[in-house]
Amino acid sequence: MFNLPKYREPDFTEDRFAKAPDVKWETVTIKGVAPENYHSTSMYPEYFKIDGEWRLAKESRMDSSVVIGEDGELKVVENRNLEIGDKVILGRSENAEEGIYLHATGFEDPEEEEGDQFVFRQGRSRETSFARDYDRLFELLKYEKEHGNILWVMGPAFSFDADARRAMQAMVENGYVDGLMAGNALATHDLEGSMFHTALGQDIYTQKSQPNGHYNHLDVINRVRRSGSIAQFVDDYKIDNGIMYSCVKNDVPFVLTGSIRDDGPLPEVIGNAYEGQTAMREMVKKSTTVICLATMLHTIATGNMTPSYRVLEDGTVRPVFLYTVDADEFVVNKLLDRGSLAATTIVTNVQDFIMIVAKGLGLL
Repeated sequence: MFNLPKYREPDFTEDRFAKAPDVKWETVTIKGVAPENYHSTSMYPEYFKIDGEWRLAKESRMDSSVVIGEDGELKVVENRNLEIGDKVILGRSENAEEGIYLHATGFEDPEEEEGDQFVFRQGRSRETSFARDYDRLFELLKYEKEHGNILWVMGPAFSFDADARRAMQAMVENGYVDGLMAGNALATHDLEGSMFHTALGQDIYTQKSQPNGHYNHLDVINRVRRSGSIAQFVDDYKIDNGIMYSCVKNDVPFVLTGSIRDDGPLPEVIGNAYEGQTAMREMVKKSTTVICLATMLHTIATGNMTPSYRVLEDGTVRPVFLYTVDADEFVVNKLLDRGSLAATTIVTNVQDFIMIVAKGLGLL
C-alpha cells in the first residue's frame, strides 16, 4: 500500500528563525535583468521572511528569481521573464541569516537512522537491482491515478517497437497518463507506426526495412501538415492505434518541442526554444509524478524545471516524484543528486521498462 510521505515544515519558533531579519528586495529596472545579488532558487522548498512571517514559495523551479507580488504571494520567475517594477528578493545565504531558508529535509523521517558511512554500489548501474523500484512505482502510479497528475517525458525509442507502443497506449487508455512531453521524432515515428507499421522505414515488429521505407516518415509529416493538426490527421486517415492516437482520443494534453535537426516538423511542434520551455513548464506545474524516458536533453530540461514538492489547494505540501529511465548510466546519474524522494533512476531500455510497468499494473 502506497503512503504519501509526510511533510514536516521548519520549526519557526527556533531563535534563528525568530531573530532572522526580513528579506531584502530590489526593483527590476531593466526588463529580463535581475538586480545584483538576486536569490536563485533550487528544487527544494524555500521560505522567505516578509513582514515578520515566513512564507513558502508555492511554485518553484531551479535557477530562477523570487518576486514579491502585490498581494504578498511569492512568484518564482525565470530571469528572462522579469518585468520592470518586479520586487526581486536578494540574498545568497539559505539558513535564515538573510530571511531566506532552504528546507531540503522536509520529507525525511527524523526517526530513521543513517546507514553505514561506507557502502558498495552507491550509484545506479546495469548491475543494480530495480525490483523494489518497480514495485514502488506500481503503487505510486495507482495512487497518482486517483490523487495526482502523471507526466511522461518520452524519447522516440518507444515508437520503434510494436510492443512498447501497445503498452504505452494501454497506459493512456487506462488513465495513467495526464500529460506527455516529447519532440518531433516521437510523434512522427509513432504516427508512422500507426499508418505504415514502420519507424524510419523499418517494420516495428520484425525490424525489416520496407521498400522505399525512408519515405514513410516524410509522407506522414506531409499528410499531417496537410490535415493541419495531429488530431485532424487521426480523423482524416482513420488512425486507430499508437501513442499519439490514444492521447488525441483520450484528451491527454501534449507538448512537442523542436530541434534544429527536425524534419517537417509536425504542426504542433514548437520551434522556438523558449516558447517550448514555457509550454513545458506549464505542464510540469500540474504534475506530481514525472517519468522521463530515453531522452537526455528533455530529461535534463524537465529535471531543471521540476521542484521536489507541490503545494496543493488545501495548503498540503507533498513530494513530486521524478523517475528517469535510460540505457545509458551517464544520463540517469545526472539527476541522482536531486534527493532520494525526488528522483529514482533505472538503467534499462525503455521498451522493456514500459512492458514491465504495463504488466505490473495488469494492463497487458
